[in-house]
Amino acid sequence: MDKFCIVTNLKKDKNLDHTNHIKAFLEERGKTCVIARERTEEDPLLVKRNHLSVIPEDTDLCIVLGGDGTLLQAARSIAYMDIPIIGVNLGQMGYLTEVEVEDIDDALQKILDGRYEIEERMMLRGSLEVEGKKDYSLNDIILTRYQGISTIGYNIFIDGQFLCSYYADGLVVATPTGSTGYNMSAGGPIIEPSAQMILVTPICPHTLNSRSLLFSPEKVITLELLNGRDGQSMQAIASFDGSGTILLNSGDKIEIKMSKKTTKIIRLGRVSFLEMISKKFEK
Repeated sequence: MDKFCIVTNLKKDKNLDHTNHIKAFLEERGKTCVIARERTEEDPLLVKRNHLSVIPEDTDLCIVLGGDGTLLQAARSIAYMDIPIIGVNLGQMGYLTEVEVEDIDDALQKILDGRYEIEERMMLRGSLEVEGKKDYSLNDIILTRYQGISTIGYNIFIDGQFLCSYYADGLVVATPTGSTGYNMSAGGPIIEPSAQMILVTPICPHTLNSRSLLFSPEKVITLELLNGRDGQSMQAIASFDGSGTILLNSGDKIEIKMSKKTTKIIRLGRVSFLEMISKKFEK
């Protein structure tokens, strides 16, 4: 690897101390390293890809400084570009970020020495049937009410066949990687991230049936937004990894399926998923 790009959460590395340290470390060893610039409203790519950072397409590795949220946003930005990614944890839990701050130099040297593995994670693709709007997520697609405090109703179809209806505060459709995110907070199961399946978990459902549903990755899940209980029109937001959003109105259907794109995450150690989960739960 010779060309690196750093994506930094400026709220967590305000003075760019860690960012500049990484840049200097790599350049001192003859590598090229740039700091991704944030998109501006004038950026022509903003309309095509509503993500946060502009990353050169010839990048060999994207280094993300922040927490899981920052890494998720970067993953969406490079989903089109087939670039591997590694995270440096400046946040709290850090389920996705591989490297702790005190281990930065050692991690960078392992990468330069080729002592790493690339782990591919499945992504989801969500598209609004009528308008054709679409976006991608590594963690989850979350449907929540747009305004007010009323519950929202959904019909769930699997491969076009009606399955059930939910009235709830929202609905989480997650990948195994996203099982430790909002899905876990909503009471959904934790899934080993290299698995391939799609999880559907209701958020505070107004029903006795509050269980999550698990589907094979080949299934196409369609969610239809219903009218309110008194017949009024409703609006909901489909949020992709907490960033990109699509507005839905009653009657709209959003189709969610496994994307052909994957996120390639650099792994430096052989710590098992169970060991990592156990360590995080101790915090």
